[in-house]
Amino acid sequence: MTTVVVVRRGGTVAIASDSLVTFGDTRLAHGYEANEKLFKVGDSWVGMSGTTAHFPVLRKALTALPADELKLHSRDQVFDTFLKLHPKLKEHFFLNTKEEDADPYESMQFTALIANPAGIFGVYSYREVFEFDRFWGIGTGRAFALGAMHASFDKAKTARELAEVGVRAGCEFDKNSAGPVRAHTIKLKAKG
Repeated sequence: MTTVVVVRRGGTVAIASDSLVTFGDTRLAHGYEANEKLFKVGDSWVGMSGTTAHFPVLRKALTALPADELKLHSRDQVFDTFLKLHPKLKEHFFLNTKEEDADPYESMQFTALIANPAGIFGVYSYREVFEFDRFWGIGTGRAFALGAMHASFDKAKTARELAEVGVRAGCEFDKNSAGPVRAHTIKLKAKG
């Protein structure tokens, strides 16, 4: 599936991902398509994990939101944005929200990470939103990425360096992740 990470460190945030797309047992490596898993919307970078079909849908759906509905600078803003986005995903993009009969809410069927001048955020399938203080990862390579970033946290000098360490670990050990690593860095806005 993927390895996507976000890191907050030293006045900057970084988001990074691998570049492999898989379709069941078939791998579509970087040399066959650009395979961009990160996209920019406003002043935010977004990366996601889930079925390949989600990538163009989420990019298109987020960039089509009016500016007054696209706010990603706090947990509440991210929640509100994805709450407004959910019916559009169902109505305009035909999202199948069904996972299990006992699910408490309709699922968005994907997980996303967001990096912007306000910080780093994660959005999970039932619209659970987290704001991370240090780093986080999603996708099938996340366990390898989290372990590598934890072990390298005191050694890495920058957010980008730590993010790249995480994704490279995912690429090394997860069969569904491969390079090259894509990374973007954003300066944090001073609070106050």
